[in-house]
Amino acid sequence: MATISDALQAAEDKGCEDVLPFATSAVREATNADDVLARVKTETGVDLQVLSGAEEARLTFLAARRWFGWSAGKLLVLDIGGGSLEIAYGMDEQPDAAVSLPLGAGRLTAGWLPGDPPDPQDVKALRRHVRAQIARTVGEFARFGSPDHVVATSKTFRQLARIAGAARSAEGLYVQRELSRKSLEEWVPKLAAMPIAQRAGLPGVSDGRAAQLLAGALVAEGAMDLFGVETLEVCPWALREGVILRRLDHLPTA
Repeated sequence: MATISDALQAAEDKGCEDVLPFATSAVREATNADDVLARVKTETGVDLQVLSGAEEARLTFLAARRWFGWSAGKLLVLDIGGGSLEIAYGMDEQPDAAVSLPLGAGRLTAGWLPGDPPDPQDVKALRRHVRAQIARTVGEFARFGSPDHVVATSKTFRQLARIAGAARSAEGLYVQRELSRKSLEEWVPKLAAMPIAQRAGLPGVSDGRAAQLLAGALVAEGAMDLFGVETLEVCPWALREGVILRRLDHLPTA
């Protein structure tokens, strides 16, 4: 309630006439989702729209397509959120294939990595779980052929790229930022050995995200390996921009 109220106040202060309120996997999969949505609407007046996993993947894909343009060819887009991993592939603005898997960095950290630093056996078990989940989807995408460009969105990928040597966010949106599988594979065991406080001291890693970074790295590593990705490019646009773009596309023309 406090977060939504703060967001509404910020929108009003900026002269915003409309808001696009949406919820993703945390609400989507909560057993009391209906109660949460009803309470939000009663107390704040906000009617949260719950995005399905496939819709989340499609909107993130739209944002990446608009950012890179048609010249990027066939895109494979990966997005690691707090609750889910979205994968989408296609040539157009709508992907040919889109899936959502329960492999979010926050979810996996809470369910699989209780220690600080985590027990090596827990890390191995999580890696097996992640790879098994992703492997089941690879065939659905393989039938479309190899992508021309592999793109990643989300704070998890931005932080992983940053600790692997990518440019700081202060250098601007238009600086190309890449993450190689080789660099990621070198960083995973380092992250696994670090306590959370030490991870928080890495370049580009915030205190609030440090605990989730290892789980996110394991998901990124598994996805890049199973999809045969050597290097991907980090896209500054993601789900939020996809929601805005879809809304703009449906505004009446003057």
